[in-house]
Amino acid sequence: MTGAFLAGLVAGYGVAIPVGAIAILILGLSARTSFRVGAAAALAVATADGLYAVVAVLGGAGLAGIIAPVAGPLRVVAAVVLLGLAGHGLWRTWSAHRSQRRPTARDGLGMSTPGRAYAALLGLTLLNPMTVLYFTALVLGRRDTADSGVVPVALFVAGVFLASASWQLVIAGGGTVVGRALTGPRGRLVTGLVSSALIAALAVAALLPG
Repeated sequence: MTGAFLAGLVAGYGVAIPVGAIAILILGLSARTSFRVGAAAALAVATADGLYAVVAVLGGAGLAGIIAPVAGPLRVVAAVVLLGLAGHGLWRTWSAHRSQRRPTARDGLGMSTPGRAYAALLGLTLLNPMTVLYFTALVLGRRDTADSGVVPVALFVAGVFLASASWQLVIAGGGTVVGRALTGPRGRLVTGLVSSALIAALAVAALLPG
């Protein structure tokens, strides 16, 4: 059970750590309004990640009986997908670093209250198809998560939510000093590399027996 929770933490940080447009938006909301608004936006992102994890886990569990005969090859496919995501993230991070491009986001007009910020960021994050692809590949690549009972599944999802929430809250509460460090060229390079390394490690884990 502890393994499922730790797997959720790693998965959550893997998808949350890259500093992109959503992180810039959360940081800007906190700077322009208040920490309460930024925290609401941060929790919305974590909620979306948790919902995607639930969908992926339930889908994986429902398909477990059907895909059992091809479970081995499917684990390889899942690992390849995760490696592809890691490679894509690495390429995107390096390209942005070389060109010195900064992520863009709407300036958050109309999200001056916690409720509005939560609703807006939840919708924006749910529109990201890469997130559901990431979690689906991860869950199908881990038999212990897809085939386990309710408690390990709940622990996995809780780990995803807590990891995502903790990182997004750090961004929301960091203020302008931490914000500059994370969203500057070097900060985006480091966070992108760390995320790609985590996803690649998950791909390797998907290939290991157990």
